Amino acid sequence: MEKKPELCRVEDALGILVGKWKPIILLNLLQEGTKRFSELKRSMPAITQKMLTNQLRELEAEDIVMRKVYPQVPPKVEYSITEYGKSLEPILEAMHEWGVKHTLHKMEKENQENIQ
Repeated sequence: MEKKPELCRVEDALGILVGKWKPIILLNLLQEGTKRFSELKRSMPAITQKMLTNQLRELEAEDIVMRKVYPQVPPKVEYSITEYGKSLEPILEAMHEWGVKHTLHKMEKENQENIQ
């Protein structure tokens, strides 16, 4: 399939994935399965409660993450990746692999510059 720059949908994909926390949230849910809010928060200690809530709401609005509320006291809320959201796994893995390679590339470049 020919990819025409004027029809590029990368911006749409990035609109869903961009952010410091969304890929980490998604990888947590993809690798570890359903989690309660507090479990997600514990796995990302630097994220604020407000930011985690906002990121989860945005992912839920895009049908990437599912929120399940149990009618009990105290309330129990769980988050999981949707079937549709699972289609992001190869993209996130490819981005991770590229990130690793890029970090190594930058380190090699810095080492070469320090030698000269």
